[in-house]
Amino acid sequence: MASSYTLSFIPVTVSNSNPRIFVSIPPPSSLLGKKLVVTQTSRRCFVSKKHRCLTSASTVFSVPTAQPENGSSSDKIPKWSARAIKSLAMGELEARKLKYPTTGTEAILMGILVEGTSTAAKFLRGNGITLFKVRDEIIKLLGKSDMYFFSPEHPPLTEPARKAVDWAIDEKKKSGVDGELTTAYLLLGVWSQKDSAGRQILEALGFNEDKAKQVAEAMNEDVDLSFKKQGQ
Repeated sequence: MASSYTLSFIPVTVSNSNPRIFVSIPPPSSLLGKKLVVTQTSRRCFVSKKHRCLTSASTVFSVPTAQPENGSSSDKIPKWSARAIKSLAMGELEARKLKYPTTGTEAILMGILVEGTSTAAKFLRGNGITLFKVRDEIIKLLGKSDMYFFSPEHPPLTEPARKAVDWAIDEKKKSGVDGELTTAYLLLGVWSQKDSAGRQILEALGFNEDKAKQVAEAMNEDVDLSFKKQGQ
């Protein structure tokens, strides 16, 4: 049975109409296979010149468990950085915003950019790969969903997305480097899936093997945002 935690809130703006998504940060333990719960609070409106309203959305997100390609298991399961968790959670929400039935590699890519503070996200933006450009390429490649279709509350990972996450976990294990699994592993996991939508979009926006090597050099640079350090 998956465990659930009550977690603290971090507001992240997700649209131009002022709603805010509150993403929870879990306790400092391995999160693979654990269920992360973002609770839903009431809508709060206050009167101002612009009549702004703040809304908290909710989602339940489970960090995937590794399925190593060689079929072996390891006692040492890598912990996920806060940024990596938020990137996956934001990817699911982006898939829902586009009314897609699943969370694919393209959604993980959007999630990395929506989170925005990781080394991987900064590298993408520095090379002209922005959230708006990625969304445009997604619509070109996958098309728009029917206006009457509603995405599932928790769109499941597609097979390429699952493989991308598994690749990230396996590579972290192979690295032998202490610390957390960062968003750079997720980005390169998307890149590793050659026929995936995420890879095709990255290629269309100028990402290549040379840039992938540059990301690989910084794969462990997000560990400063560990759960323990956040409390300090």
